[in-house]
Amino acid sequence: MAGEERYDAIVIGSGQGGNPLAKALAAAGRKTAMIEREHVGGTCINEGCTPTKTMVASARVAYLARRAAGYGVRTGRVTVEMGRVRQRKRRIVDAWRSGGARALRRTPGLDLIMGDASFTGSGTITVAQRRGRPRVLTADQIFINTGARPGRPPIPGLDGVPVLDSTSIMELGAVPRHLLVVGGGYIGLEFGQMFRRFGSDVTIVHRNERLLDREDPDVAGEVEKILRQDGIKVLLRAETLRVASGPGGGVRLSVRVAGGRASRALSGSHLLVATGRVPNTDRLNLGAAGIETDARGFVRVNERLETSAPGVYALGDVKGGPAFTHISYDDFRILQTNTLHDGSATTRDRVVPYTVFTDPELGRVGLSETEARARGGPIRVFTMPMSSVARALEMDEPRGLMKVVVDERSAQILGCAILGVAGGELMSMVELAMMGRLAYTALRDATFAHPTLAESLNNLFDQ
Repeated sequence: MAGEERYDAIVIGSGQGGNPLAKALAAAGRKTAMIEREHVGGTCINEGCTPTKTMVASARVAYLARRAAGYGVRTGRVTVEMGRVRQRKRRIVDAWRSGGARALRRTPGLDLIMGDASFTGSGTITVAQRRGRPRVLTADQIFINTGARPGRPPIPGLDGVPVLDSTSIMELGAVPRHLLVVGGGYIGLEFGQMFRRFGSDVTIVHRNERLLDREDPDVAGEVEKILRQDGIKVLLRAETLRVASGPGGGVRLSVRVAGGRASRALSGSHLLVATGRVPNTDRLNLGAAGIETDARGFVRVNERLETSAPGVYALGDVKGGPAFTHISYDDFRILQTNTLHDGSATTRDRVVPYTVFTDPELGRVGLSETEARARGGPIRVFTMPMSSVARALEMDEPRGLMKVVVDERSAQILGCAILGVAGGELMSMVELAMMGRLAYTALRDATFAHPTLAESLNNLFDQ
């Protein structure tokens, strides 16, 4: 077709898998096009990890400042300037975003095209550019890395009131008086605790019987306990029936808690809806290329990240499954191995670590106790409260627990949950032991420096 531009590879979406993949393809001598609709860097840099953890850090400073007297330090009244918090967040995001864009533009053999991509046939992409005429690109290999965005549940009245999601809430210029949060997953809890520390009253409404549904009941229960200690109200088994405008420009939720006949009304100044994410596939016209999706719109892939269309792959959040930056990056490594080095890498048996950035953190990897028991076979479960960790006590951070699941026959570690100060870092130590197939006794008998959080592993396993 006249006007077509031929490439060896096209990457749609500049997320944390797509960026390194595009650069690797170009470095291997393959003429590559990177198509980005909005911001270079994807969700992680622009709306996810980077901005949220920047704001979590600000919230922790406020939390520690209010606790200063307990450490023997005198401070004045603690106030939070949301405008300054937002400015700091924007500055860090802008630095990462602009640096990523410069790196792409400087890569020989790689063209960064800003616009909206859609399939118009097998191996053919049309790009509606921000400026200029549409471009038609063709390639033998196309990689979809378009990610996901906050979803909106079908709650009556939701479209008639101001609603915050995980992106827009980070642009607030003032601390909400009372933040209502619908959803008790990772995103809802991180933002709920963050804004409680900024000074908001916070109420979390969750429809299931416990927060963090995929975690063991004792771990989820300990998280709930910590949030309640921080002054957050938590309603479990609570169904949001309706949303309406409240007095003074606020919002009102009609909620029914299991076991109660009548609904109850909750009033707040702001509403955050954090009930899940939906894939950015609705504008890709995937059917034109024969690319299959599941019922929710996520791209179907096999363990080599191949879609139903020959030569088309998907990586990152758009394919469903664990929605973590490090998984997206590992997807890149699988595709790099297979497409550039004729390898046979797959997602089979991939270990999926993650950290929930509440404070204290919840670091998780491998099987939970619930999953291990469902799988069958004898296991041992080692648990210890963080209040038994010397270093945590010295830091006055005794909340949380450590929990590790071990195969009783082989002494191999199957998984862990570390809810405590630096929980993500301690989890990573356990993950390294799992990767090296060390028996749990190796950690029990290791000599770790004193006083560190690491030496808590000695005591955890010496039971």
